[in-house]
Amino acid sequence: MDTIELGLDTFGDVTHDREGTPLTHAQQLRLVVAEGVLADQVGVEVFGVGEHHRADFSISAPEVVLAAIAAKTSRIHLGSAVTVLSSDDPIRVFQRFSTLNAISNGRAEVILGRGSFTESFPLFGYDLAQYDELFSQKLDRFAQLLAQQDKRVYPPVDQPPLRTWIGVGGTPESVVRAARYGLPLTLAIIGGNPHRFRPFVDLYHRALDAAKQPIQPIAAHSPGHVAATDEEARDQLWPHFQAMMTRIGRERGWPPMDRAHFDHETGPDGALCVGSPETVAAKIASTMEALGLSRFAMKYSHGTLPHDQIMTSIELFGTKVAPRVKALLA
Repeated sequence: MDTIELGLDTFGDVTHDREGTPLTHAQQLRLVVAEGVLADQVGVEVFGVGEHHRADFSISAPEVVLAAIAAKTSRIHLGSAVTVLSSDDPIRVFQRFSTLNAISNGRAEVILGRGSFTESFPLFGYDLAQYDELFSQKLDRFAQLLAQQDKRVYPPVDQPPLRTWIGVGGTPESVVRAARYGLPLTLAIIGGNPHRFRPFVDLYHRALDAAKQPIQPIAAHSPGHVAATDEEARDQLWPHFQAMMTRIGRERGWPPMDRAHFDHETGPDGALCVGSPETVAAKIASTMEALGLSRFAMKYSHGTLPHDQIMTSIELFGTKVAPRVKALLA
């Protein structure tokens, strides 16, 4: 692989203080800014924040959070872990990220997706029955803006184009759509063996070729947590991850997560990148090699996982995991 990028992302999960009291959204947002600054300091190449409109996540305006981080950093690339284009205005999304790009001296990028949660649709007055239709229409408009086909939209992107990815959760139609527009692909791998996504990678390459589009980079995003040892990382993450997944599962009809399932997902055949720096690096390298990825981003925040453990995970990811992944793939 010619270029390898290692990144971190978060949805700004609302955590608890040392006494177990939930933080306010304002407190959590300030912690996310501190996490982004630390990621820059320890050499992480990309930092993403994802848009949600729920009580358990603090980030509903990714560009504002990223602008705050941009003001305190100079090197790290800043992007949305997802921007829910279906329930937003493509011109405003473009303007906000073009503004972030200017403020950060060209470090902005955006991942456009349909969203795995649906709260934004009723919130902004959209019909959930038009879930796919809205995304298709708005992505087409956004692609026109990327190609600078509308000179009325300001500010223009400094040093265009604005780097734009399509986030895909696992539907072939979304993979083909990304290829049709010639946009890079980001795979959300949140469960199961990551290698099972290889057919989507192959489909993307075939679709790019059919659309006569140039080869594009492919990235993946998976949950993870790094600590000094495998046991410590798993024990730290387990109660918070279990509570988060059980809460979401109640909404979606999933059974509660048990420890055996969690341990499997943190093992070599699961999606969770949890363990010591060496264990996490080996798993990321294996995934990147199997899928032909040029970028991997680890979602480092999980429910009420404490901020001090998150900061340690970020530091280990930047100083230990990322260099080791690049050495393994060299």
